[in-house]
Amino acid sequence: MSQLPNCPECNSEYSYEDGNMYVCPECAHEWSKNEGTEADNSVKDSNGNILQDGDTITVTKDLKIKGSSSVVKVGTKVKNIRLIDPAENADHDIACKVPSLGALKLKSKHVKKV
Repeated sequence: MSQLPNCPECNSEYSYEDGNMYVCPECAHEWSKNEGTEADNSVKDSNGNILQDGDTITVTKDLKIKGSSSVVKVGTKVKNIRLIDPAENADHDIACKVPSLGALKLKSKHVKKV
């Protein structure tokens, strides 16, 4: 029996073949057999630029902070970001310290590289 690849979304080992596709029964993700098994783990900003640890970013949208009345305003510059695994942090890709607000996690789709 051939070894099928794990799901690239949830890393489930229970994937199965369906015609020209692989399917994950746990998260319902489907991917092509032609796709490389190597996932693209690069984090990109709202303009498609690749982000790296230590970069400086600017916020492109007012972001409400959950559980607080504070807001991260558009144009806020954040220095020295740290990239984190989005699978463990509910879609948040960036850990950083926002001036006057402290440590926060941000989504890469709401920032741009400076």
